This record gives sequence, structure tokens and C-alpha cells, in this order.
Amino acid sequence: MGEFERDKTFLTGRLKSVGFAIKGAIKLISTEHSVMVQSSIGVLMIIAGFYFHISHEEWMIQTLAMGLVLAIEGLNTAVEKIADFIHPEYHERIGFIKDIAAGSVLFAAFTAITIGCMIYIPYIKALL
Repeated sequence: MGEFERDKTFLTGRLKSVGFAIKGAIKLISTEHSVMVQSSIGVLMIIAGFYFHISHEEWMIQTLAMGLVLAIEGLNTAVEKIADFIHPEYHERIGFIKDIAAGSVLFAAFTAITIGCMIYIPYIKALL
């Protein structure tokens, strides 16, 4: 079977897909500075969650917010890489597309920041 030929069996096909996804996640975390920063912030939020003993529901929302930011950043990176591959020189329409993808990350980040504030401000106020 050729390297790019589709695996027609359900289980081995899914396992290969998971393998490709893990490979992509590792590439994303190890090569993209914005993902490195966002992952570091995520680790800090996890540490804060343990420190403040946040509730089960707060853990779920925090985890969802962190996953949202990283997932959207991954899609943004993919859009940028495809755009640069298709049209390496600056082009106004490619720039527009890349700006929209980056704007999506901004929405996700603002959402995560808002969630973080909603979770942690009451805990921080209680310490003061």
C-alpha cells in the first residue's frame, strides 16, 4: 500500500489518524511561538486551579477555554502556512484571509481571558 493510500479498515485508519494528529500537535507546540506562549499560560492556569482548589465545573470551563484557544491557534497556523505556500509574496487578498484567521484567535483568547477572570477574581478577592 502506498504511503498516501487511504486505509480502508476502521480501526487501523483511526489509529493512523490519531498518530497524524499527535504528530501535528507536537509540531505545533514545538515550532509555533504563539502556541508555546499559550501553552505556558495554560500550564499557569492549571497550577492556579490546583492552588485555588477550583470547582469541578470551573475545571471543565477552564479546560474548554484552553482547548478552544489552542485549537483555533492551530487552525490559524494552518491557514497561514497554506496561504504562504500558495502565494509566498505579499498579496492583499492573502493578507485579508490571514488577518481574519488571526482575528479568530483573538476572539478565542478574549473569551479565555474573560473566563479566567470570572473564575479567579473571586478567589483572589477572598485572599485580600
